[in-house]
Amino acid sequence: MNLRYIQGKRIGVASTNRLDDEALRRLAESAARIASLQPELEDFTSLPEPGALPEVAGVFAEATASATPESRAEAVRAVISAADQAGVLGFGSYATNRERVTVVNSLGVRASEERTLAQVITVAMGPDGEAGYAEQAAVDHTRIDAAEIGREAAEKARRSRGATEIEPGDYPVVLEEYAVVDLLDMLGYLGFSALAVQENRSFFEPGKRVGSELVSIWDDATDPEGTPTSFDYEGVAKRRVTLVEEGLCREVVYDAHTAGKDGRQSTGHGLPAPNPYGPFPLNQFMGAGESTREELIGGLDRGLLVTRFHYTNPVHPKLAMVTGMTRDGVFLVEGGAISRPVRNLRFTQSYLDALAGVAAVNRQRKLLRGFLGSVVVPAVRIEAFTFTGATEH
Repeated sequence: MNLRYIQGKRIGVASTNRLDDEALRRLAESAARIASLQPELEDFTSLPEPGALPEVAGVFAEATASATPESRAEAVRAVISAADQAGVLGFGSYATNRERVTVVNSLGVRASEERTLAQVITVAMGPDGEAGYAEQAAVDHTRIDAAEIGREAAEKARRSRGATEIEPGDYPVVLEEYAVVDLLDMLGYLGFSALAVQENRSFFEPGKRVGSELVSIWDDATDPEGTPTSFDYEGVAKRRVTLVEEGLCREVVYDAHTAGKDGRQSTGHGLPAPNPYGPFPLNQFMGAGESTREELIGGLDRGLLVTRFHYTNPVHPKLAMVTGMTRDGVFLVEGGAISRPVRNLRFTQSYLDALAGVAAVNRQRKLLRGFLGSVVVPAVRIEAFTFTGATEH
């Protein structure tokens, strides 16, 4: 349990995992004491007032709430069986989660709902360091095809055997969905938060072109294709926010604090206090395109197919310049067909330039877990991506 105590423009936050009367009394005293020691936040206006909270469908699945260890073990068995058949080892996790989120404040906000989420992640590895990766998330765990996830990772590892070096440089790429998640997560953190804009560290400007016309990104916790929720961690109703429309910046997300500073209404994107991130798009979607996976790869004369990114960090926030590494399957594509596996590469790349270079988008999308929330994304083909070095494996 978190308590945010507001004394004028001073804010204190304290937490407890006990709910007896004495523990709650001490929680309030601690939060009040912390608030008294804090500097005033001159731009703080108020906690949210009560508002309408429309019920959102698809938030809870009884099948996930009642999932047993045996049902999860059966799914894990299917993943391991796929790895065994490919001659590799399977690692990973299968998790089901049930939680009740309740938000109450002294201005009259009263919000409560039960939520579920399931996720399977697997990495398949071979004796020479070859690796493959796959994952899937769902509100209803019966929608997860663990056997297919296992086969995807195992086949990727098998095909990665005998990877050879390739010279760093600029390559056209096909980024699979697992890599596209990192693009959206990083852009959400660096640019689509009102706090980043207010602190003058965001690339965001209304109407600014940051992607090709094939790129549309929005946040929508009311869409059952994702992981729906009715309200944020301040008790404000969720709503759809268009972030990028056909390559152009449109809106950013707000919580109560940042909205008050700009004279706006919260968009329902508050995180639990204490919160150094500001508002964050927890339910991002990228629009689907018209290309099949085969057409994405077939459009590469000589380029790379990348499974996912690893250990990514921002270098220049306003340019959305990011450095990181590929992981768990990189393949050279020649003449529109995969020719051979290659070793992982390091990259330093503006994610805005990557969006601007999107030349084709897959017609299918996957629901995956992101940095703080969920992301529904397609695979994409990008005209150029800058790889600056090779890794040892």
